[in-house]
Amino acid sequence: MKRVFMIVLDSMGIGEMPDAEQFGDAGSNTLKSCATSNKFHMDNMKKLGLFNIEGIDWCEGAQQPTGAYARMAEASRGKDTTTGHWEMAGIISKNPMPTYPDGFPKKVIEEFERQTGRGTLVNLPYSGTAVINEYGDEHVKTGKLIVYTSADSVFQIAAHEDLVPPEQLYEYCRIARKILQGEHAVGRVIARPFIGNGNGNYTRTPRRHDFSLEPTGVTILDQVLEAGQTVLAVGKIKDIFAGRSITDFVYTENNAEGIERTLEYMDRDFGGLCFTNLVDTDMIYGHRRDIDGYATALSYFDSKLPEIMGKMRQDDILIITADHGCDPGYTKTTDHTREYVPFVACGRNVPAGDYGTRETFADIGATVLKYLGIPQKIAGTPMF
Repeated sequence: MKRVFMIVLDSMGIGEMPDAEQFGDAGSNTLKSCATSNKFHMDNMKKLGLFNIEGIDWCEGAQQPTGAYARMAEASRGKDTTTGHWEMAGIISKNPMPTYPDGFPKKVIEEFERQTGRGTLVNLPYSGTAVINEYGDEHVKTGKLIVYTSADSVFQIAAHEDLVPPEQLYEYCRIARKILQGEHAVGRVIARPFIGNGNGNYTRTPRRHDFSLEPTGVTILDQVLEAGQTVLAVGKIKDIFAGRSITDFVYTENNAEGIERTLEYMDRDFGGLCFTNLVDTDMIYGHRRDIDGYATALSYFDSKLPEIMGKMRQDDILIITADHGCDPGYTKTTDHTREYVPFVACGRNVPAGDYGTRETFADIGATVLKYLGIPQKIAGTPMF
């Protein structure tokens, strides 16, 4: 049985794309910023060819890389999680999802308030950690929901778990998801539960939950499942694809758990795809512009790579990639950055070598389908 294990190191960009200036991200380079930290160690990824990828000139590459490697350009008009994952799964989004630099329209907020029976606070782009500390006290006092967005296409709802239990918050998100369709069809509605004892002292909990749009076209998940094979999802993959074409899934609280759940799936007998997202690099370190934290997270993944590779069976392949950038050294914004992402693959059936710069993330999905012997119905060109 052929199995593909695809791991997304969320936001590990490898340098600005040619159109980065249009997104306000000129000069961004997530991996280069991480490499400035003394916490950064990725010797196992180096052996596979990470630092041999075109454009990476700040770290010495391997003399004889053992894996396949490439630089992936994003063809879609975006730099967010949903757009990036959809593209690697075969959907190129030519029209960007809507964003709200001035907050959501009055009619959207009023309808949300009417259907939830609660008022709202903020309705502006905001840092997720700052918004709960600045408005948490008012939220607890009034019961109004904290609604905010970012540079990405998201509608985020934050609420204290003692006031609004997570399941109730999820229901409010489902209401928002039904409202936010058509011209206001944001990529994700995100539940942001938090805890704390007041006076601006609040902390987000791991019970975040994303409510994504239904994918707008055929994905590799659809094709793998239609072919009678298995699709396993680790982390927020289920949410990104709105639960579509997934055989089994598990949510995770952090990268360490995501890696452990992936290792457990590797013990299963199945043919098909295991798709994992490791979100800490983006959510905890990238947006908070924490270079050392980001570097530590990457180094931890690298330290677990031998264990992951040690569980691979004869016909398994492992793919490691990313969905966008979030440069922890970039000070102009705290948002995602428009960057190339890496493609690194290994396995007994993977022809090692340099596959250059690819025109779209969809080449990843096309490669997966070809390897699994499934006729391709998505965008992209297989690399091997």
